[in-house]
Amino acid sequence: MDQNLSGYKIFYEVATSGNISKAAKKLYISQPAISKSIVKLEDSLETKLFKRNSRGVTLTEEGEVLYKYVRDAFESINSAETELKRMKDFNIGHLQIGVSTTLCRYVLLPYLQKFLEQFPNIRISINTQSSSQTLNLLEQRKVDIGLVAEPKTRKSELRSVHSQQIHDVFVASPQYLKNLESICGPDYDVFEEANIMLLDESNVTRRHVDEYFKSMNIEPAQILEVTTMDLLIEFAKIGIGVSCVIRELVKDDLAAGRLVELPVKLPIPSRSIAFMYNAGNTGKSLDSFLSIL
Repeated sequence: MDQNLSGYKIFYEVATSGNISKAAKKLYISQPAISKSIVKLEDSLETKLFKRNSRGVTLTEEGEVLYKYVRDAFESINSAETELKRMKDFNIGHLQIGVSTTLCRYVLLPYLQKFLEQFPNIRISINTQSSSQTLNLLEQRKVDIGLVAEPKTRKSELRSVHSQQIHDVFVASPQYLKNLESICGPDYDVFEEANIMLLDESNVTRRHVDEYFKSMNIEPAQILEVTTMDLLIEFAKIGIGVSCVIRELVKDDLAAGRLVELPVKLPIPSRSIAFMYNAGNTGKSLDSFLSIL
């Protein structure tokens, strides 16, 4: 494009009003400056755009062609400005959240409900994957905010808010423990005899539990790897084995007696989950979500 946008803006206003004087008043530019800009545009395009007459100016055939495209362009710009103003006035926007399926179900939903009550016009996208994958997306600024298991080390641009402690425990159904005792006797070693169900090795939670096993010199004889915490909880409830789960997620099942927490010599060290975002990310939607945390 040989001409800058202001030259086409002047052409658009003159063509729309059909009068250089009217265009000059609307643009707060002198008439000589308007005329000079038109001549410059005509020279650049090597074509006559206006025909002068006593009442003002009219478009040539070539000018009509150019006007059609320039009008569409400026109408699109006006529409974009109107939409941006509407987004600002009515809090319309888009928020992308990264979270694991488990944390989404057990932790995120109450916050989403509160957020949507206050900002009903902001569109939300939920990206479900592991905490480590969400952290990668945050670093790449492909999600606005993530609910994750807080890592021990993080990139300097990542910020955390609303951190809360969680506790990993071993649980099983009462019937499974009763069957295990009837087979192995009352003094059985749960890690020697039971089917121990854990998340797969790529998971942050699994790595945390493996560090605990190593510190306690525990080597489970039978391990069943499961992809999600939800499955660990459900498999434990139907009596497949002993699951390592987050206590806060099964508190109702423990209170109702559907699951039993197994005692261990030393508890697994607590850890934390938090909402995290990239400090380089800015936007009204993210600010709005942070305001409710």
